[in-house]
Amino acid sequence: MQHKIPIAQLGPQAEAMAGAVSSCVHCGFCLPACPTYQVLGEEMDSPRGRIFLMKDVLEGNLALEEALPYIDRCLGCLGCEPACPSGVPYRNLLTPFRAHAEQRRKRSLFDRLLRQVVLQTLPYPGRFRASARLGKLAAFTAPLLPTRLRNMLAMLPAHIPPARPLPTFTPAVGPRRARVALLAGCAQQVLAPQINHAAIRVLSHSGVDVLTPRGQSCCGALSAHTGAAQQAKRLARRNLAAFPLEVDCVVTTAAGCGSGMHEYPLWFRGEPDEAAARRLAEQTKDVCAFLDELGGYRPAALAAPVRVAYHDACHLSHGQGVAAQPRRLLGLIGNLELLDVPGGEFCCGSAGTYNLEQPQTAHELGRRKAEAILSTGAQAVATGNIGCMVQVEQHLAALGRPLPVRHTIEWLADAAAG
Repeated sequence: MQHKIPIAQLGPQAEAMAGAVSSCVHCGFCLPACPTYQVLGEEMDSPRGRIFLMKDVLEGNLALEEALPYIDRCLGCLGCEPACPSGVPYRNLLTPFRAHAEQRRKRSLFDRLLRQVVLQTLPYPGRFRASARLGKLAAFTAPLLPTRLRNMLAMLPAHIPPARPLPTFTPAVGPRRARVALLAGCAQQVLAPQINHAAIRVLSHSGVDVLTPRGQSCCGALSAHTGAAQQAKRLARRNLAAFPLEVDCVVTTAAGCGSGMHEYPLWFRGEPDEAAARRLAEQTKDVCAFLDELGGYRPAALAAPVRVAYHDACHLSHGQGVAAQPRRLLGLIGNLELLDVPGGEFCCGSAGTYNLEQPQTAHELGRRKAEAILSTGAQAVATGNIGCMVQVEQHLAALGRPLPVRHTIEWLADAAAG
């Protein structure tokens, strides 16, 4: 039975939202798969509960302000989607609802200012690099700052690496087997620029031409998932114009970016850019998924044996269905023993800006993830998302057990033949 939801004011996304609501049969299979439900134990902090709340708000039966605390606590990790026997596309409801809510909610002046600081720095590598360096210089003022600003400074790494521009074109080594375009990303370029360079090296040595289009921008996922829909679409349109269609695929090295680009058709539903958004979404693949499909990765052994725990980034495993591929590639590397993390399906608590907005829940999830990783006896960690890398590294250090946390492609680059 279809719910009659008066959401015509949301425009073309209304059909997708109504479909997500009506397909939920409230069976409860999502509850044990939801990290916030596991931590907080509240029905309204579960996907099923949030669907009820969003439905009631859109039908006019509940004030937006009453629902927002529970919706805001959602990580957007999508762990509920693979757990749902009815196949509820939860992302089709959450992202448009947050955009709808953002236009109507009342924020304090401090919240508005902090939100603008985040939205006007993180998606822009040059601004973010300058802000991060300034933040490190001003770290001595942290005790005087509000809690959320202190948390923001605490998330910065001890060292901000120098900028490492990416080559516009890197040719295949040996016979060309494929041609791809690389999404450079935003925060990752500042915090871990070596990741994209490692990806280019592995792709090139696998017989792949790599283009890095200069006109590209942030994918827009951070903006979209915090309700800044218009900014998200502005950024996405730059990518629609920048990425060439004459490639085998567009490769991403950050799980959140790849998942965000797969949402482009939802963002542009019913608009003139929808067809182009769909084409780009269909072209987009995580670098490990692409390499696994291409085949031909021939690693050498690492210099010494190492036990590596693989952490599933939510927007890679849940958002894109990429879980087996990185494991298969890592399993090819000699002297690397791959370990699975207990409860690996649960989010580490990073989730874009979640650390800033919900620090207590983020901290608890980070602590649990770090303890689960340590329980494996691992000597290092592999994962596929910059946010996860920062979160896991910080919580391992907080437990007094710092381990190297590296992107999967960095491990593959270390072992790449040649």
